[in-house]
Amino acid sequence: MSAPQVRARGQAGSDSPAAHTADWSLRAILADLFPAPADEPAPRGVLPRWGLVLLQVALVAVGALVMLARIGGRPAWEAVYAEDPGIYLPWALGHPWHLLESYAGYLQLVPRLIGQVAALVPIRDASVPFAVGGALVAAGCALFTYHASAGQVSSRWLRAVLGLSVLLLPVAQLEIADTGLNAIWYLLAALFWAALWRPRSRSGAVVAAVVAFAAAASTSLALLFVPFFVARAITVPRRVREHAATIGWAAGSVLQLAVVLSSHQSRFLPHNPYHAVLFYLHDVLLPALGWHLSWHLRDAIGLTAGSVLVGGLIAIALLAGLALKDRRCTVFVVTAVGTGLVLAGFTSVLAWGGAALPITVGTEHGARYSTVPILLLIAALVVVADTCARRWWPRPRAVVAVTVLAAVLAVGWVTDFRYPVARVTGSDWVLTADQWLSYCQHKPAGTITVTFPNYWGGGTLHNSFSCSSLRG
Repeated sequence: MSAPQVRARGQAGSDSPAAHTADWSLRAILADLFPAPADEPAPRGVLPRWGLVLLQVALVAVGALVMLARIGGRPAWEAVYAEDPGIYLPWALGHPWHLLESYAGYLQLVPRLIGQVAALVPIRDASVPFAVGGALVAAGCALFTYHASAGQVSSRWLRAVLGLSVLLLPVAQLEIADTGLNAIWYLLAALFWAALWRPRSRSGAVVAAVVAFAAAASTSLALLFVPFFVARAITVPRRVREHAATIGWAAGSVLQLAVVLSSHQSRFLPHNPYHAVLFYLHDVLLPALGWHLSWHLRDAIGLTAGSVLVGGLIAIALLAGLALKDRRCTVFVVTAVGTGLVLAGFTSVLAWGGAALPITVGTEHGARYSTVPILLLIAALVVVADTCARRWWPRPRAVVAVTVLAAVLAVGWVTDFRYPVARVTGSDWVLTADQWLSYCQHKPAGTITVTFPNYWGGGTLHNSFSCSSLRG
């Protein structure tokens, strides 16, 4: 690997230590939080615009296939999970294209859109759009992360590592991989980068706006990103392209707030605040570098010791990055880790059931809440490695920093690439579909009612649809 590959063109000379250590004013700090990617000269023989578009589409398709391959045992497209068959599919069958409906007190636009697509195919194949839709969202967010991190990570190779960290997240299979309902967690991770990105092209600005809108309209947690967009409005030049993500996020947030306020259902059911500490230690830090690695550590030295060991190693790496006294690196590391702490604390105190929940190698209830904090920790590590490369490449300590990061992440990516999980070991979706079709064959004018536990309000939810809405 050569220096130009590790260090992007146009940035090598602009990142001297003095450039990022002299001024620690609020204006300088915010400027480093929203850096503009350096203009890079186009290489000879570059693909035409349509070729680049096709390449991006192909990469997302390949990424989706990788995501689908990660579920061991029964294929992901033969099973459905939780709210996908219990809420989103029956609602779409009974109320086609009514996408702005509240569930659990907030709007989930993208999961409902995937559910609507599932309602349009033959009912025996309805599981496929949920799995493929979730995989496409994950792959799209991975590619978006690669592009949107250009201001923070100068190395194309390390930006590729950052994108792969989304695609190969070790804990993904437990709850969020290849589902419609949990695609929101990939969108939330992408929203972090959309909030920081300053795209150089109109197409990039449009994509940033779409990602920000989709995230804000799909999870109320996107409202927690308001400080980013306020800071962006203060810092970034007032041009439409520069604030496309803000416009998308604001539009999605208005829609989200309208649904939240009209739902009359509160998600604020606080638990013991100590849950946040336990959750971050055991469910974020411990599996951050590998899910199966975390179980080996549990067996070898215990849950708490394993959490402290992994957390300590991550802390040492991040503190070493802060010791570089590079302001941009410091600002990003503090922002990424702090955002992860806020998200983990907010969700674990208000939604996580606590440490008493059963946990196995194939099951972790609440794993979805750990995904974005883990991805932000990895992002901080990548930025530290990139800072070393910018300052010292090709000196040995820069090579060591990049090599160690790649090796550590590869352990989790390889050992956790594919494994079976409990959520896809139940009955095949086709058995449920056949029951519905059999009932409707005998009662063509009949109505089917699907019940689902109301976890946030108590009791049971009922969604009904007519047999005429089923496609055989």
